[in-house]
Amino acid sequence: MTAYAAVVLAGGAGRRMGGRDKPAMPVGGVPMRERVLAAVADASPRIVVGPGPAVAGVRLTREVPPGGGPVAAVAAGLALLDTDVPAVALLAADLPLLTRSAVGDLLDQLHRTGVERHDGATSASGAAVDGACYVDGAGRRQTLCGVWRPAALRTALDRLTVRRGGDVTGAPLRELLADLSVRAVSWHGDGPEPWFDCDTERDLRRAEGWMR
Repeated sequence: MTAYAAVVLAGGAGRRMGGRDKPAMPVGGVPMRERVLAAVADASPRIVVGPGPAVAGVRLTREVPPGGGPVAAVAAGLALLDTDVPAVALLAADLPLLTRSAVGDLLDQLHRTGVERHDGATSASGAAVDGACYVDGAGRRQTLCGVWRPAALRTALDRLTVRRGGDVTGAPLRELLADLSVRAVSWHGDGPEPWFDCDTERDLRRAEGWMR
């Protein structure tokens, strides 16, 4: 598999679960954060952006300010990557059904040519892709279940920071990715979709059911 890093965003407030540490909630007896980290066990480095706890072999950092939103979290993760890292998986920490093979499929798609822009336009065949992420049955992009070129993310972050007067606190992820070229990847593997995220108790029960 192609060399890559992983940045796992774990700093959400978990409001729909009463403010609990959502990534620490278990599915099949294993915290969701640990399931996501297991799916990227071959990534180097692996970075968690959030309040912790510390995990062996994983770098822990926080967005500035804490709770500053997904773009601030991406910035914190990128700051820990060497400039020669060729790809980075950006992942939510509440994806209990994510697998190593699903991440591998995204990496394969990242290195293909001929891409579609985030706004739906198609770039020239042979152009380098900035990222690849899964899409659901309605065509919605699951941007926190994707892989990206760090250089493209850094350029996008610099532009967004300038547009927002130096502060990306509260900026939505779609604004960061708006100008990037991205390949939308459909899921054709066995089992449930790897981007299924658990925002509610009902979601947790559904994920548990799929694992039986």
